[in-house]
Amino acid sequence: MDTKWYEKNGKDGEVVISTRVRFARNLEDYPFPIRASANIKKEITEKVKDAVLNNNSVIATRFSCINMDNIDTGKKVSLVERHLVSPEFISGSDEKTLLLLDDESVSIMINEEDHIRLQVMTEGFDLDKAYELASRIDTLLDERLKFAFSERLGYLTQCPTNLGTGMRASVMLHLPALRATKAMRKIAENLTKLGLTIRGAYGEGTDPVAGMYQLSNQISLGISEKTAIENLKNITRQLIDRELKARQAVCTQTVIQDKIYRSEGTLRYARLISCDEALKCLSDIRMGVTSGLVKNVTLDTINRLFVEIQPATLMQNAGKSLEPAERDEMRAKLIRETI
Repeated sequence: MDTKWYEKNGKDGEVVISTRVRFARNLEDYPFPIRASANIKKEITEKVKDAVLNNNSVIATRFSCINMDNIDTGKKVSLVERHLVSPEFISGSDEKTLLLLDDESVSIMINEEDHIRLQVMTEGFDLDKAYELASRIDTLLDERLKFAFSERLGYLTQCPTNLGTGMRASVMLHLPALRATKAMRKIAENLTKLGLTIRGAYGEGTDPVAGMYQLSNQISLGISEKTAIENLKNITRQLIDRELKARQAVCTQTVIQDKIYRSEGTLRYARLISCDEALKCLSDIRMGVTSGLVKNVTLDTINRLFVEIQPATLMQNAGKSLEPAERDEMRAKLIRETI
């Protein structure tokens, strides 16, 4: 099995953690999930599963099928922590099913807000790779399922904001220097004017944690998929350049260097550490690594820890439920042994 996307550092990895392309799709002649009965949802699930698992593509056999009714809350939350499903998908798991590729780069949520939420994730800044794979799977599904489509409105979706292409492309950005220089509010305002939005790492309604931001296209109607991708690529490139220049400036400051080295010391020697503190410290030393201040720690290692220290994922990997104090101890031990 391949290494998972969050265990690797990709293109422009100093700033870009990951890339995601997501398609919202609905089947013809079926009501949206909010109006569908349990029996209809079951029928939709079986149709989508058959289209994914029984086609002739080379990756069909690599998918696992997870009935959300059959897993506990901890496993559900861990899926959110690993960015494999949306927070909405794990709330009220009535007839919801996840199809997940073995390297976790592709997830297909069935009966979320729409019948299908197809998501492709890749490490680093690689919108073309993510879009190409998402489009290929989308085409295979459309040939077998026939999606609801209007010549005037494009793909029909439950939420009007997804009409048109039904596509949301996004990049996960680590922007600690721009945040430290208090530039993010102005940047967010300017991005809105360009048809883009920047949010916390877990999407709409979430706050940025540890300098992590999700930048995505906001417009899907009246614009082609490729145009939306190109717009996002251009703006991301500008943000990468701004962040790297900001790091050069702030990392010469004694107060910032002190913060980075204190965070490194905490991660190397702490016996108890909360998730919030660990994420902030990892963010600091990640900037330290890219600025040459922190040695003998790789971005691959930090990226993996960002996911593995999350509470539910930590317990899933431990194979047991843990009290908060036990999690803090295990988290500190994992970080010490890893870095």
